[in-house]
Amino acid sequence: MIAPRLFYALGTLALLQAGPALAQGTAFHDDFDSLDLKRWYVSDGWSNGAHQNCIWSTDQATATDGMLKVGFAPVPKNDRQYRCGEIQTRTAFGYGTFETRMKTPGGSGLNAAFFSYIGAQQSKPHDEIDFEVLLRDTSQVDTTTFVNGKSGDGKVGSGQSHALPHPSDADFITYAFTWEPDRIRFYIDGELVRTMDDPKTIPKNPQRIFFSLWGSDTLTDWMGAFTPVTAPIALDVDWVAFTPLGEDCAFDDSILCQEQGD
Repeated sequence: MIAPRLFYALGTLALLQAGPALAQGTAFHDDFDSLDLKRWYVSDGWSNGAHQNCIWSTDQATATDGMLKVGFAPVPKNDRQYRCGEIQTRTAFGYGTFETRMKTPGGSGLNAAFFSYIGAQQSKPHDEIDFEVLLRDTSQVDTTTFVNGKSGDGKVGSGQSHALPHPSDADFITYAFTWEPDRIRFYIDGELVRTMDDPKTIPKNPQRIFFSLWGSDTLTDWMGAFTPVTAPIALDVDWVAFTPLGEDCAFDDSILCQEQGD
């Protein structure tokens, strides 16, 4: 079962004060030689709700030796037992191809995600496109979308689980989705695994790109019973890219290069 993501309740002021955004819709490929704070905003000092057992913390999003690490650590902060990491782009991106290569940790009660999102903080409806690995089972990834806060047509959810080529905590996997006005196509390691073309499931609003790793003691039906984390862990992100719809492939690992070669 894909559980609806709760709205991001705090951090609006911080985002408004975070500085000018990059040009909307501009192609980029970030290999994380450093964490470009002109592109990325790092969440800090709040959580998404009482269900989350960690607080977003800037020390849980770092870039070292060409790798972004989005962490989860048993270090208390504010009223929570753990610290966790989330980053988001400072600008929103429209139709195009969103891609990343990443490796997750494992552990029941944890969620590692690559997704796009826009919502109330930007005075927009809640639109979203997700890849989520529920780390109680690292052999699967979930895909889903939200349109104006609803998943599916209001009766049937849009969530779907997909088998991964190997466990997500064993080695890196490339995840990609191409978002068009009338469909979304999801890819895993270059293989098309899902096409969504029901208009009710296709977001219309440009969205920011996110990575996050967080845990819950209470969402057990969805994420499993939380297994205490006793040492720091991290979601490793090798690279991330966005290519606007209609533009050619810009780097060798892009799904667009494979499509042009077919």
